[in-house]
Amino acid sequence: DAGDDKVGEVWFPSGKYNREGKGIPHLRPMNINTRGEIDFSDVKYVQREGYDSLLEGDVLFNNTNSPELLGKTTYIKKDTNWAYSNHMTRIRLYRAAAHSGWIACCLHYLFLIGYYRMNCIHHVNQASINIRVLSEKIPLPLPPFPEQQRIVTKIEELFTELDAGIDALKKVKTQLKRYRQAVLKYAFEGKLTEEWREMHREELESASVILDRIKEEKKKNAKKRYKELPPIDVSNLPELPDGWIWTRIGEIAEKVTDGTHHTPTYVGHGIPFISVKDVLDGKVHFENCRYISEEEHKSLIRRCNPEYMDVLITKSGTIGRTAVIKTRKPFSLFVSVALIKPCKNYINPDFLAFSLQNYINGIDIQQSIKGGVIKNLHIEDLREINIFLPPILEQQKIVEEIEQRFSVADEIEKTVENTLKQAERLRQSILKRAFEGNLVPQNPNDEPASVLLERIKAEKAKKASKKTRKSKKSEKYEQKRLINNGK
Repeated sequence: DAGDDKVGEVWFPSGKYNREGKGIPHLRPMNINTRGEIDFSDVKYVQREGYDSLLEGDVLFNNTNSPELLGKTTYIKKDTNWAYSNHMTRIRLYRAAAHSGWIACCLHYLFLIGYYRMNCIHHVNQASINIRVLSEKIPLPLPPFPEQQRIVTKIEELFTELDAGIDALKKVKTQLKRYRQAVLKYAFEGKLTEEWREMHREELESASVILDRIKEEKKKNAKKRYKELPPIDVSNLPELPDGWIWTRIGEIAEKVTDGTHHTPTYVGHGIPFISVKDVLDGKVHFENCRYISEEEHKSLIRRCNPEYMDVLITKSGTIGRTAVIKTRKPFSLFVSVALIKPCKNYINPDFLAFSLQNYINGIDIQQSIKGGVIKNLHIEDLREINIFLPPILEQQKIVEEIEQRFSVADEIEKTVENTLKQAERLRQSILKRAFEGNLVPQNPNDEPASVLLERIKAEKAKKASKKTRKSKKSEKYEQKRLINNGK
């Protein structure tokens, strides 16, 4: 039971938002995360005008959001100067009756089990829980006040331990990312295959011979249209192992292009249309892609025809995700994805994809990225990227060494991901046990919550009576004033 007129007090902001810290923080739905924590990673500020700040003990409930995110709840642990949007409801409780941490945990637990999603009012693209429903309809268990305090203390203790474990797991994920980058770096410095290269020295054909063959084939196929690129200036480039050379993407590829520059007409079923979001984890994903008609696909492949063992790289928005096409399924590409057709008799496609990843991990990629808000890796710059080229057999060996190490890292990462999911389930389980009264032992000496509620009701009735008498007294005073003024 909340204090007088304290459920649902909201501040409707005026003035302009800013993210430069001018004014006071303005809490919006995204500032409560799905753990019930306050998140300032994306906070806006408003000018300090007349507003109702959030104080210690206030409960903040997200009253409007998508059905899936509706009802995220947190509570304020110390006085602030923070304001809050009209998509948030502030609840201020009778402190002798309810611990704000307990009420926030109960409301947030209902969010986690989907209660608000099933009991909300649906609007266009969003849903809401109004103040009346929040005040009168949502059932909350109310233990004795001392037990509430014990429950909140225990929840915070368990959550602190859980968060420490989650942070440690996230650090492992970061370390795995660095490990993969280190593997690529060592691979393309020739260190992963150093002993193997020495053992097979007599079997390896120099990469310079390979490049000459590629050029001869391209001249033959292109006829008079072939234009040989000028030599690479290697004076400022790292020294390479014996048998390796520097080359450009454009020199070892039959074709470097990108997808259609026009937004096609989408259909319910047809030929997959792949964009940046569908190139992930070294693969092309078709689960969430859009589709175009077969007729439109035929018109698009004149420019860009993705085929088995071609290499893809994302070039707009999220730059640098690579994939080797391991399917013969036909599909088309959007302009945000580039296609490289390596000269497959001489270039291992997986080697090329790993080479691009290694290049992108370096700072040099910044020199090739252009554009404003949405950055782009332009096709002409992609053709000019310098990469190491080892002999053909060593390309295959490098791929094997990288994949072997990456597979170990992938297994560790799967274990980490599964443990993180278990941690989130454990968080919900802790709140469930608390909601059901099974988290801490009860104390028979605690005053029952029913007695506490009766006392609060009596106090509210007494306050209401005082307000009524005061109102009547004010009414009599006003009547007397009007009489004295001759009205």
